[in-house]
Amino acid sequence: MSYGTERVLNEINVDLRAGQVLGLLGPSGCGKTTLLRLISGLLLPDEGEIEIAGEKVAAPAVGIALPPEKRGLGMVFQDYALWPHMSVARNVAFPLEMKRLGAVERKERVVKALDRVGLAAMAERRPSDLSGGQQQRVAIARAIVAEPPLVLFDEPLSNLDRELRETMVEEIADLVGELNLSAVYVTHDQSEALTLANHVAVMRAGRIEQLATPDDLVNQPKSPAVADFLRLGCLLPAVKDSDGWTVKGTNLRLPAAPFDGAEAEVLLPERALSPNGSGTEKLQAEVVRTQMHSAGQALSLRVSGTDHLIRILTSTPVRSGELLELSFLPEDLRWFPVAAQAT
Repeated sequence: MSYGTERVLNEINVDLRAGQVLGLLGPSGCGKTTLLRLISGLLLPDEGEIEIAGEKVAAPAVGIALPPEKRGLGMVFQDYALWPHMSVARNVAFPLEMKRLGAVERKERVVKALDRVGLAAMAERRPSDLSGGQQQRVAIARAIVAEPPLVLFDEPLSNLDRELRETMVEEIADLVGELNLSAVYVTHDQSEALTLANHVAVMRAGRIEQLATPDDLVNQPKSPAVADFLRLGCLLPAVKDSDGWTVKGTNLRLPAAPFDGAEAEVLLPERALSPNGSGTEKLQAEVVRTQMHSAGQALSLRVSGTDHLIRILTSTPVRSGELLELSFLPEDLRWFPVAAQAT
């Protein structure tokens, strides 16, 4: 996909099974919203094909280009896109009116959709009478009322505060599972994607850097870029000499790498590091900052002899300036050969 001479999407190939959720995850400008607009029909591809529920909806080589209203999709936007002059029920009924369904069936479907999102009692209110979270539920009800084969979520929670966002993620996850929805969910928030999606595509510079299950993404990131974006731990530059591997510019020794090479980046996963633990490998780190979280004390630590920071969670109270010995197991490290990054 190109805008003029600028290539914005490259080699995108995704297959979504019925009843599953695909998360499109990445920073602003990576191409995830462009990909969603192609699926919805708001943009048309200049090559390739898009198929929804067994029907080709876009295939420029053979002249197929169905508009959005012909693709039978449900959409949930970040700004809700509700009509302020209409009641909640009228907002939800709008897709059914476009399909020219009879009044009796429309009413039944609207009541059912609002009941599913917990807003049956709000049917005659205006959107302005509702909270942000309630308005988002109305938008979800409108997206599912026609029982579409695919629902598209375009950063639907970005306008909500963090506490409400966390609640809504759980509600959307429950609803998607209950209705067995097929969905594409665009977000820049990894916790949303990892919670909601069966598979997550981490996008970078118009490409899919890695497409995997949430578990595989966390445990087997494909590249330093994926590990860094997901904030999985501390990435350290490593070099090999006659005595083995060290952190570049330091005397900090590292276990043997699982490949031949002279230079690499190595991920120290946050989940693998334990203060004063029983791991066979040790490193020292200075506590730079401490923050209290509901799950314990969040620490930012500087690896001794480097400028690299590690973040861990601990239940043992510590103070800034303290030196901690962190332990880990060699198999917990994730190695990325530098030569492989250039390909």
